[in-house]
Amino acid sequence: MLPAAPSVPGRRQGAAVAMQLLLGSLLPLLVLQSSAALEPISVGIAIGAASALTGFLSSPNFYCRFVECCPGEGAQPNRTALKQVLDEKLFGQHLAKDVILKAVTGFINNPNPKKPLTLSLHGLTGTGKNFVSQIITESIHKAGLKSKYVHLFLSTLHFPHDQQIQMYKDQLQKWIRGNVSACAKSVFIFDEMDKLHPGLIDAIKPFLDYYEQIDGVSYQRAIFVFLSNAGGDVIANVALDFWKSGRAREQIQLKDLEQVLSVNVFNNKHSGLWHSSLIDKNLIDYFIPFLPLEYKHVKMCIREEMNSRSNKIDEEIIQQVADEMMFFPKNERIFSVKGCKTVQTKLDLF
Repeated sequence: MLPAAPSVPGRRQGAAVAMQLLLGSLLPLLVLQSSAALEPISVGIAIGAASALTGFLSSPNFYCRFVECCPGEGAQPNRTALKQVLDEKLFGQHLAKDVILKAVTGFINNPNPKKPLTLSLHGLTGTGKNFVSQIITESIHKAGLKSKYVHLFLSTLHFPHDQQIQMYKDQLQKWIRGNVSACAKSVFIFDEMDKLHPGLIDAIKPFLDYYEQIDGVSYQRAIFVFLSNAGGDVIANVALDFWKSGRAREQIQLKDLEQVLSVNVFNNKHSGLWHSSLIDKNLIDYFIPFLPLEYKHVKMCIREEMNSRSNKIDEEIIQQVADEMMFFPKNERIFSVKGCKTVQTKLDLF
């Protein structure tokens, strides 16, 4: 069951608190001077100073240093920083890097988007989908997934029962409406889409469409991200075909996968987007494939994990951990079965 949409403390409330503190500090001074003639200039200076300080304390810049605020219209992601994080932390995903960088920065920098940005990330487990969703949120909200303006839904946790789908739809609509009303740049992440009940996600169709407003609320600045393992086999087969033909994985283009991927998840009952109006009405802006990771990419993940733990790199241990991972096809051992998902636990053994 989804919790009620949280209320967001307003800046006026912060200003009122600041004024109360100022009055409390000035009141003793005024009382002490009440028995003597007050100098108009001194009183005027005191009142002027109090007014200026109140204005400063209640200004957005001051208030938002201590309380998370929704990013304003002028807030834009640092394209250089976003590119650097993707280059340094996301391994083996040239397609995802390129699309994410252009889609997110292009959308945020657009002064008048016609609809929310909607991304559907597909691939086998451990290929980086969750990590990319984290990078996206951190480029918009400094607190990332911890931000009160970022909302993560897990299918098995938030929508577990088939018989309660209608209730989930109603709750989901209320939750999105309430949170976008509080912050136009809200981010909604739907994980485990392949475990979502068919038809449930269509409840949010009105919010993804080309409407300027719905009941006085605009959703055009929001971002929706779907994460799914559905379509992973299709992506793996394309990558394997490239390998068998002697072509580098970097030669795989979005056009080689996007159309076949959208068709696959539309016709897959276990995709969460089975016969979904979101696909039928072309409301998903990008289907982003995550390629299966090769042996060299797994070693990169291990090296990065070791570096994050102790800044000490041991190539022998990296080799041993990589050799413990499972790969497919069984004879060729080209792609990691679980990507980099079990790197942390495998590294603990060494």
